[in-house]
Amino acid sequence: MTKAKTNKRVRAADKPVRIAKAMAHAGLCSRREAERWIEAGRVSLNGKELNTPAVTVTPDDTVTVDGKPMPLAGPVRMWRYHKPKGLMTTHADPEGRRTIFDALPKDMPRVISIGRLDYATEGLMLLTTNGDLARHLELPATGWQRRYRVRARGSVTQDQLDKLKSGVEIEGIRYKSIDARLDRQQGANVWLTMTLREGKNREVKRVAAHLGLEVNRLMRLSFGPFSLAELRAGEVEEIKPRVLADQLGEKIAAGFGLKSSGTHARAAPKPKSLKFRGKKPPRAKPPHRKPLGK
Repeated sequence: MTKAKTNKRVRAADKPVRIAKAMAHAGLCSRREAERWIEAGRVSLNGKELNTPAVTVTPDDTVTVDGKPMPLAGPVRMWRYHKPKGLMTTHADPEGRRTIFDALPKDMPRVISIGRLDYATEGLMLLTTNGDLARHLELPATGWQRRYRVRARGSVTQDQLDKLKSGVEIEGIRYKSIDARLDRQQGANVWLTMTLREGKNREVKRVAAHLGLEVNRLMRLSFGPFSLAELRAGEVEEIKPRVLADQLGEKIAAGFGLKSSGTHARAAPKPKSLKFRGKKPPRAKPPHRKPLGK
């Protein structure tokens, strides 16, 4: 009898690995999420439902998730994406709202978001095909800061904002040092630029509320060395592998199969404009100077 050929599209990995790692490398989710999916009964190995992530899979094993074959792991890739307002950062929204994955080009491979942005928040998101890389870059220990442009109702002083550099505790949650700059007061609104080191859930809005401000528009300008720059709402642009490797550093890049140029990682240049797109708010006019462009 002729031995059946293994379908490469459902092979678990190129070498024996833990099931959660195989799922992460296939771009399905992070390892932590994979463990939750297994506990929820969504993953099967060779036709049998798994009930523990403590399983090693080989190239000859067949893994299915939600009844569908797990895709073959591909090379690590990353994109910059300008998320518009009104999209959820999830693969499936219980309320049926449109997600960023619904809006991405159809020819893109399956990707995972590195962190999340709220439904009403816009701006830069990083997307990758590798769940382990996504998890690595989400961790504060990585040192990649998140910078936001904020419009909020209310008023605040620079002295109040400077106190955030020492961190702040709100309702039992401790937020690490935050760099905040008062850009201008415009009518009932104040415009700020805030740089976070952690990016905890709804951190900007909670810290603003602590200062008596109500955020009514929020845009992420940069994530680590990558900036929104001139990327328009809804646009997506792949980051070159060598650029990504340089920013990760040679040792970490090698762990993800990326080759760096050997140069030291450096921050990307600031975007030419830090303003929100669309209708421009009136600019303040300092004496003897032209209106500021930021």
